[in-house]
Amino acid sequence: MDREIKNNGQGILFENSFLEPLTKSPPYISAITYSLLGLVLLAIGVQRSGVDQFWVGAAIFAGALFFWTLFEYFAHRYLFHIDEYFPESAFAQKLAYTLHGIHHEFPRDTERIIMPPVPGLMILGLLFLVYFLLMGNYVYLFLPGFITGYLLYTRIHYKTHVTPVPSYLKSNYKHHALHHYKYPEKAFGISTTLWDRVFGTMPPED
Repeated sequence: MDREIKNNGQGILFENSFLEPLTKSPPYISAITYSLLGLVLLAIGVQRSGVDQFWVGAAIFAGALFFWTLFEYFAHRYLFHIDEYFPESAFAQKLAYTLHGIHHEFPRDTERIIMPPVPGLMILGLLFLVYFLLMGNYVYLFLPGFITGYLLYTRIHYKTHVTPVPSYLKSNYKHHALHHYKYPEKAFGISTTLWDRVFGTMPPED
C-alpha cells in the first residue's frame, strides 16, 4: 500500500460500471441500513432467544459491543494490511487495496469511510452464519451489539477524517493520523487504543 496519499478525489476499484457503484455510498445511507438491520435483529432476538431476564440479554449485547473493538483491531491489522504479510502475492495486494488500501490513498473520500451496504451486508451475512453456529439464537442479541460497535466506530472514524475534530476525539484523531501518515504498521485501533497497548503496536510516545 505504498501509494501517494491524496487528500482530494476518489479512487477506482473496478472498471466495471455495475460493480464500481456498489463500492461506495453516502455515509448516511450506510449508517441507516446497518441501524435498521440491527433493530430488526434485536426485535427478533427478544422473541426467539429465550432470554427471559433483561440483564442477561443486555450482557450479551454489551459483550458483543466490546468484542467489536477486538474484531476491529485484528481485522485492521491482519486482513486490511494482509499485503504486508504476503508482499509477493498479487491476490493479497489486490485484497488489501480493495478492502483498505484505497482508503489509505484517499483518506478523505467520504463514500468509502463506511462500508457500503452491498459488500457490508454480504459480510454481515457471513458473520451471522458463523455466530449462529457458535451461539444459536443468541446471535439475534449478539449481532446487534456487534453492529452497534461498528456504528460507533464509523462515527469516530468519520469524525477523524472529514470534519473539524471534536475535543473529545483529539486522542483518537492523533492515534489514527499516526497510522495513516507515519506508522502504517502500528496504531490499528480506532475506537480505542486498548488493543494496541495489549499487543504492542502503540506508536512511539514522541
